[in-house]
Amino acid sequence: MLTVDFDQFPVGPGDRVLDMGCGAGRHAFEAYRRGADVVALDYSFDDVVAVGGMLAAMAAEGQAPEQARAGAVRGDAFGLPFADATFDRVIAAEILEHLPADEKAMAELVRVLRPGGLAAVTVPAWLPERVCWGLSSGYHSVEGGHVRIYRRDDLVGRLTAAGLEYVGGHQAHALHSPYWWLRCLVGVHDDDHPATKLYHRLLVWDMMKRPRLTRWTEQALNPVLGKSVVLYLRRPSVAAGPASEPGEAQAAAAAFAKLEESGRGVG
Repeated sequence: MLTVDFDQFPVGPGDRVLDMGCGAGRHAFEAYRRGADVVALDYSFDDVVAVGGMLAAMAAEGQAPEQARAGAVRGDAFGLPFADATFDRVIAAEILEHLPADEKAMAELVRVLRPGGLAAVTVPAWLPERVCWGLSSGYHSVEGGHVRIYRRDDLVGRLTAAGLEYVGGHQAHALHSPYWWLRCLVGVHDDDHPATKLYHRLLVWDMMKRPRLTRWTEQALNPVLGKSVVLYLRRPSVAAGPASEPGEAQAAAAAFAKLEESGRGVG
């Protein structure tokens, strides 16, 4: 299930993409399929191992163009292990709400994005998230849980202050909001409750079959009930001297060389 709309966030061969806080890797996999050079970064060692293994399997099975490269690394969003202006695209999907010092992560996102590059930032939308917090303290008051609820305009303002320009945005996954409200009502950590299992089956069916009725319904509900708010932003371009582009290319080459030397790079 993709939260970022790759029609609005174009990614293709030759693009250097960072999936910052990649989690299970869904956006990294899609960027790799589209031919980009992808670094999937997460603080969780288990997630890094799993995503790296999947990227390697995709390469072995020909699910990405041969010239594309991808790998997974463990890293901290507060101090990304990459040089300035390394990436053409940065994705930060459902990560900022977990970070106490989110302004540091925003600054790091901007630092590693090249001038003129694009960022996609997604967080839980205010209204669905507020309902979840109201229904269950267990939804957010756990280790690694959500530490804040963003209002869309406030988040845009903070990302703008960090050095990005707002390009556009939308909300996504309206059909998922009632699922999480239901989980909060019956027990957010109860994976075996019949009601949540039934709703989960519906969501899986919808993702696999994508029938017109549910697609139209979700599209109509997204502006109000969409579980995630998605923002697309650009780092403003600057006047480039003759040495700037080679410097960016060297930074990107160093990042992928580090992946390959560590044995986690593929492609």
